[in-house]
Amino acid sequence: MSLYNSRMKIAFLSPETLPRLLWGLAMLTLPVTSFRWFPGLGESALVRPLALYPLAFLLPLLLVLAWRKKTSLVWAGAFTALGAFVLFTLFSASLGALINPIPLRGQTYDGRAFRALITLFIGIAFFIGAVWMNKGEADLRFTVKWIFAGLCLNLAWSGLQAVTFYTGLLDKEMVTHWQLAFSMRELVRTNRISGLTYEPAWLAGQLATIYIPLLFAALLTKYRITPVRWLEPALLGLSTLVLLATYSRGGLLIAVGTSALMMLLFGRGMWAWFMRGFTERRFTPFIFRLSILIAIAGVIAGAFIFLSQKNYFRRLWEINAESLNEYIVDINAGARGAYSVGAMGAFSEYPLTGVGLGGSGFYIYRNLPDWSLTTVPEIAKQLNPASRLYPNPKNLYVRLLAETGLVGFVLFVAFQFNLLGETLSLLNRKEDWARFAAIAGVFAWLAVALYNLTQDSLTTPNIWIVPGILVGLATHQSNKEVQ
Repeated sequence: MSLYNSRMKIAFLSPETLPRLLWGLAMLTLPVTSFRWFPGLGESALVRPLALYPLAFLLPLLLVLAWRKKTSLVWAGAFTALGAFVLFTLFSASLGALINPIPLRGQTYDGRAFRALITLFIGIAFFIGAVWMNKGEADLRFTVKWIFAGLCLNLAWSGLQAVTFYTGLLDKEMVTHWQLAFSMRELVRTNRISGLTYEPAWLAGQLATIYIPLLFAALLTKYRITPVRWLEPALLGLSTLVLLATYSRGGLLIAVGTSALMMLLFGRGMWAWFMRGFTERRFTPFIFRLSILIAIAGVIAGAFIFLSQKNYFRRLWEINAESLNEYIVDINAGARGAYSVGAMGAFSEYPLTGVGLGGSGFYIYRNLPDWSLTTVPEIAKQLNPASRLYPNPKNLYVRLLAETGLVGFVLFVAFQFNLLGETLSLLNRKEDWARFAAIAGVFAWLAVALYNLTQDSLTTPNIWIVPGILVGLATHQSNKEVQ
């Protein structure tokens, strides 16, 4: 028996099966975005994906296996588009070193550029891993199962936070110590759910760009990843509840808006089934569909009442402003707007090449709009001479314009549309799994495009994972057709 167990253990950890184990662990740990135990990083580095640990072992292992001809690694067309963007980013970074702005609060351009390039390559590593580990339906099912397992952990921890915030059954200080064992941040003091991520907005971003696209596609196509047919709808319902509990305005608007658009684009069968119940003139189908409408209206009303409990959310429609600038400040978006305007000052100085990756923060303070200097408390805090904070644009597109110029921005947009093209190519395949993957991919692509308006990090796996999965599937399927 011991010999049998040792053989099983060796087979389980063999070079052929180990990549799947590492990839599964990476997908399982995706929710943990600010893992405390990363060596060599300062307290200011907040994006610390735990999934980077298994990924750091996975990619070298895949290269070794490919060199030994025990696996095959494809060159996707998206790699070329991405490579062009990376090469120009390196070029603009070298120009930024020549500009060499005055150091800001102990930060030098060389240090910021090196850090920014590292974060870019970390994000690309997630993309490459997703491409190489997804070749067909079996790999897709394996990947999504582990993603759903990570979602279950995230929902469980979010539920524990909800119990702590709203019932008093758990001591908040005790749960904070539990969270600080793995996270850089304690529980959010405003009783907003953050799950395993750093803050509620990050959790909402994860849900909107990774989990809800896959769950929504499963519901729309009736393609099930798990044998339990009710699991995907149940996870979608729980994810929606947690999304509401984050009180993230951006995450909610992205998820709701993209879901509605996806229903218009790919929900023809569902719409036809729904409308047929009103035209058949039979009592039971009519009542059933009418009850669905009433339930949807109830959910919308309940969500509105729930969200309106927070003044942070009510400000969106309780308008007390006479201009757009005043409205932006009134809804607590003044700092974000000011940072973006300040970063665009760097773009106006170097419109073609930008100021180099990581360098926009050196130009933000001197280009802040006048209205932000007296009406936005966060800006006043940043301008305090005692502050050591380094500003960021808070918008990925603005950041790319400022740091890589118009050329780098166009190359990045071209890469994004390459991803969309690869995703849409799967719709040509008359297979259920391919349609499921394509719909999830289009949902995620749209959600990421909107999500990048609210964040400026190239490290976060949210913007790389699902597109990478779709590129891997599309590339391998097209290679099969050529062969």
